[in-house]
Amino acid sequence: MNKIKWLNPLELDFPSIHCALDEPNGLVAAGGDLSPERLLLAYKRGIFPWYEEGQPILWWSPNPRAILFPQDIKISRSLYKKLNANKFEIRLDTAFADVVRRCGDPREYAEGTWLTDDMSQAYQRLHDMGLAHSVECFQEGELVGGLYGVSLGRLFFGESMFHQVTDASKVALAWLCRLMVEVRCPLIDCQVPNDHLTSLGAIEMERDVFENYLMRYAGSDVEPIDWQALSTRPGSW
Repeated sequence: MNKIKWLNPLELDFPSIHCALDEPNGLVAAGGDLSPERLLLAYKRGIFPWYEEGQPILWWSPNPRAILFPQDIKISRSLYKKLNANKFEIRLDTAFADVVRRCGDPREYAEGTWLTDDMSQAYQRLHDMGLAHSVECFQEGELVGGLYGVSLGRLFFGESMFHQVTDASKVALAWLCRLMVEVRCPLIDCQVPNDHLTSLGAIEMERDVFENYLMRYAGSDVEPIDWQALSTRPGSW
């Protein structure tokens, strides 16, 4: 029977993702810290942090994994009309901290938030290093939706999204997928399956298959996506 491993802040290494618990699904380890070194090691191994205020840092690698092939995003007729009408101005990395903060705001369907201050600061550090990015929807100069995640090699690891105007987060995701197709990103990690992601085209992938994508596309020898060049791309759909 697998047991959870407690991490020391001075030790970076994780147990194998194949030692992850079945219940709760994918729990790999607890403890440690949110240093850039540990976070990058975790993502490259298919592990991500997810915990609530007052808990130790919990590290997860669920099986199956929710992923989205960028070319397979499902765009409804109403969403397609909004994209074509250019109702939103799309920007990249101009309001990263605001996107993360909005993603952590309380929501009607959930108590509390998993996006603690420590988590927000950790992703800001990755953003400052050029490894975490946001796709933002503006309307009349106001940020009304967006998403953020981590980019390693040719892969994008989605973390969270928000909207204050109907479909704003879906528009951000549609633009992310379009841009990822352009730069030959093979998949977007969505972490945990849910009905909302499924409606947008996300599917479930076995952990072993996901691990193969990590080894092939997220290694340090893989040419990373040029996000600075991408920032000039969004315009008319």
